[in-house]
Amino acid sequence: MANNKNIKIMNKTVLITGTSSGFGASAANYFAQKGWNVIATMGDTGKASGLRNLENIFVTKLNVEDIASIQWAIEAGIKHLGKIDVLVNNAGYGLFGIFESASRQAIQNQFAVNVFGAMDVTRAILPHFRENKSGVIINVNSGAGAIGFPMASIYSASKFALEG
Repeated sequence: MANNKNIKIMNKTVLITGTSSGFGASAANYFAQKGWNVIATMGDTGKASGLRNLENIFVTKLNVEDIASIQWAIEAGIKHLGKIDVLVNNAGYGLFGIFESASRQAIQNQFAVNVFGAMDVTRAILPHFRENKSGVIINVNSGAGAIGFPMASIYSASKFALEG
């Protein structure tokens, strides 16, 4: 589930959600190349093959819909790296299609991940930031949240909620 390589305790540390692909994986690589320690989190650590062999990256499971998983990942990151300096709420997905064809459950799932997941991770890290008297939170958003697209109305609504 996790790896321990040449992690440097003195460097700044960033926890990034949703690093199995896309922007999250790119961000994890970028921060690691800049000398940061990275806690690369994802729901399925089996998808972390590209991150496991990189210096300064600690891969661990975090499901933004599971409070216990969130707390465990934060505690594991702190245990391995001493503290977390930055949180990047990146986990999310897009539900696309015609609004009236989406089920209520599908819409709730979209908000559970894109909005409430980010809120829950933020809520879980705040005591650590408060204790250390510092911390930065970055919420990855989308232009769809401000503009809206007809075939992405549910996704756009979730991103607009995150922006708010």
